[in-house]
Amino acid sequence: MKVSQTSIPGVLVLEPRVFSDERGFFLESYNEFKMAEIGIGERFVQDNQSCSSKGVLRGLHYQIRHPQGKLIRAVSGEIFDVAVDLRRSSPTFGKWYGIALSAENKRMLWIPAGLAHGFSVLSDSANVLYKATDFYHPESERTILWDDPQLNINWQFKGEPIISEKDRMGVGLTAAETFE
Repeated sequence: MKVSQTSIPGVLVLEPRVFSDERGFFLESYNEFKMAEIGIGERFVQDNQSCSSKGVLRGLHYQIRHPQGKLIRAVSGEIFDVAVDLRRSSPTFGKWYGIALSAENKRMLWIPAGLAHGFSVLSDSANVLYKATDFYHPESERTILWDDPQLNINWQFKGEPIISEKDRMGVGLTAAETFE
C-alpha cells in the first residue's frame, strides 16, 4: 500500500495495490496488521455506507465526545472528501485538506479523531464506505457550516449544493466546540 502524508498531521492518503486482469480487479481495502505498520493502530467498531446524488454535500460532521477516526473510500462514483483540523494544539488548527476519491482511483483517506469530515458528490451518484473508530453518538454530533468563510473550502462543484437541514444549522469554526 502506498501511503502519502498530507498538509494536516495524521491525515493520510492510502492507495492499495490493485491486481487487475480480464476479469476485473482485486484489492485489499483493510488489513489490521498493515494498517498498524503505517501508524493506524486504532480499532474500527462501525462500518457506514452512504449513497448520494450529484451535487449532494454531506458535512462537516464530528463528535465532540466519542470522537471518530474514519477510513473513507468511494466504491462507485467520485467525491471530493474534506477533513478540517479541530485540534487546538495542532499547527494546522482550522485548516482543511481535500482530495478526490473515486471508484476509478481507489484511493482511501484516513482522518484521525479530532477532525471534522464532509464530502461533495462530483459524479452522477456515489457510494461511500467508511470505517469508524467509535460508535455513532448522536448527542455528541456537531456540524460546522460547509460554507464557513473562515474555512473557505473549495468543494469542487458549481452551483448550490443539496444539503440536509441539520447541515444548514451548523456553526462557524469560531463558535464550534473543538478538541485540545
